[in-house]
Parts: sequence; C-alpha cells; structure tokens
Amino acid sequence: MTQPDLSHEIRARSAGALRIAGVDEVGRGPLAGPVTAAAVILDPDRIPPGLNDSKKLTARRRAALHEALLDCAEISVGHASVAEIDEINILRASHLAMQRAVEGLAVPPDHVLIDGNMIPRGFPYPASAIIGGDAVSLSIAAASIVAKCLRDAIMVDLAQQHPGYGWERNAGYGTKAHREALLELGVTPHHRRSFAPIHNILYQGRSINP
Repeated sequence: MTQPDLSHEIRARSAGALRIAGVDEVGRGPLAGPVTAAAVILDPDRIPPGLNDSKKLTARRRAALHEALLDCAEISVGHASVAEIDEINILRASHLAMQRAVEGLAVPPDHVLIDGNMIPRGFPYPASAIIGGDAVSLSIAAASIVAKCLRDAIMVDLAQQHPGYGWERNAGYGTKAHREALLELGVTPHHRRSFAPIHNILYQGRSINP
C-alpha cells in the first residue's frame, strides 16, 4: 500500500518555498453540519509516525495523531457554515473553508498543497492541487486528520442539541437511520437545504428513500 511521503513538499522546497502547508477539507457529502478544512505546516524533524489519509485510520488512531500534531505542527482550521453552503454551493463553501484555514496560520505559507483537482478561485497563495493528496502528501494527510477530528467533534456536540439523528455516529452523512429520523423528526437548522433530500422534504414532499 502506498504511504504518503514528503516528495511534494521537497519539490516545493527545491523551488524556494520554506513554509509549506497541506490543506484538506472534510464534510462535502453530509446532509448536515459545516464543511471543515485544516491547514497544517509540518516540522520535517518532528513528523508523527503513521500519518495517513484520515479515511484509512481508525478513530482512535486519528485522535492520537491529532494530539501529536497539536504538539509539533502549525495548525489552523476554517469552516463554512450551513448557510454559506446553501448560498454559494458546497464546492465553493469547501474552498472558502480552505482559504479561511490558510489565512488563520500565524505566518502565511510560501506554498500550499491542496487536496483535490482545483485551486480555490482567487486563492491568494502559491498553490498546487493534488488529486488524492491525502494519500500521497504527509502535509495533506495531517490536514485530513485534523479536519476530520474537529468536524466529528462538532457533530457530536450538535447531536447533543438535536438528538435522534445519530450525528455522533454518522457525522451528518445520509445514512438510513439519519434519513428515517428526518422523516420522523423533521429538518433542523443544521441541515443543508440546498441538498436534494432536504430540499425534497421541505418543498416537494417527496420521499427521501432511494
């Protein structure tokens, strides 16, 4: 199995960049909750072992790596709200969260490695888009872990305010239990009204079952 490494970071450093941030977002697909992005600048001499795409790690391993990163890396997190997702669409909201994450770094990066195939529109930093970046770049893998852990924590908190939807387990994704709860309990302010299953409940009265 291919493991992420520092090849993209080394390439950027050889071009003159000293501060290289990896950026990834979590939460494009869920029916509820914000989209969250993280920007991480690793210290090449203090990289926690085992960094990988957050989707390939257990929750316990992600949490341990998140704690390790807090001690040895520069980290910033940005969000885009449900209202912003509904207003500008999920792709633009994801890019907005990414830009906010980078802007939150104490010192601007010299280069940004972004997971995906697009650099956000008007992005004010030198950047490279890397498809599957969380699986090949250690900096992006670190960002994926931070974003996932923090967004999951947000959804656990929201689940306490709005019990019944299972957000503490499904992080807002449209699982069968979540969709059934929508029919029984209705739509909350944290549901994305621009997403078809929610829109259909509110405005068209259609079933949300596949």
